[in-house]
Amino acid sequence: MQTPSLFIGSKNYSAWSLSPWLALKHAAIDFNETMIPLAQSDTEQRIRSVSAAGRLPVLQHYGETIWESLAIMEYLAEFDPDLWPKNRQARSVARSISLELHAGFLPLRKRMPMNCRAKKRRVFVDQTLQSDIDRILTIWRETRSRFGEGGPWLFGSFSLADAMYAPIASSFKTYGITMDEPCQDYVEHWFRDPHMQAWVAAAKAECWLIEDLELG
Repeated sequence: MQTPSLFIGSKNYSAWSLSPWLALKHAAIDFNETMIPLAQSDTEQRIRSVSAAGRLPVLQHYGETIWESLAIMEYLAEFDPDLWPKNRQARSVARSISLELHAGFLPLRKRMPMNCRAKKRRVFVDQTLQSDIDRILTIWRETRSRFGEGGPWLFGSFSLADAMYAPIASSFKTYGITMDEPCQDYVEHWFRDPHMQAWVAAAKAECWLIEDLELG
């Protein structure tokens, strides 16, 4: 298999980059990684050189360019079908909750952006934001209850649904979101994951700042 190349944004902030990066790591697929720091004078030019859509992340493989996190991960599942649950019902739920996150939760993603370096960050939780939080916690709770008996992930074994929700787990920890025990356990499991730990360590070592994401 030709080694794919993954282009990502700054690890401290780029939630969408984290998901396919974790998928590659958990699938034990060797890949070349290129990080393009966000909000720099040459950021747009560098991204446009690898992405006609002008967005990260991007995967290049066998001469093809794949963009958008979920599309990249679906592509990876062509090589490793175990990235989705084997059970058809579980697989349909995993895809549904992944697409729900990809298309929705805009208030949460806007007001609780991923910031791996931030500690004890707080945000005013109004009804709209609380609705997003409650929905995600319900997804985690119900999925673990229905399908999670075989292991610590949403569907027991690691799946692409976990990769999609990893940035949310990071943000919930950063912003001190109150959770019940099953959801808290899920978040804490993510932070015991060696690949997540490696990402966070790299994020904390970065020197780039995006001031709009450092408020609060």
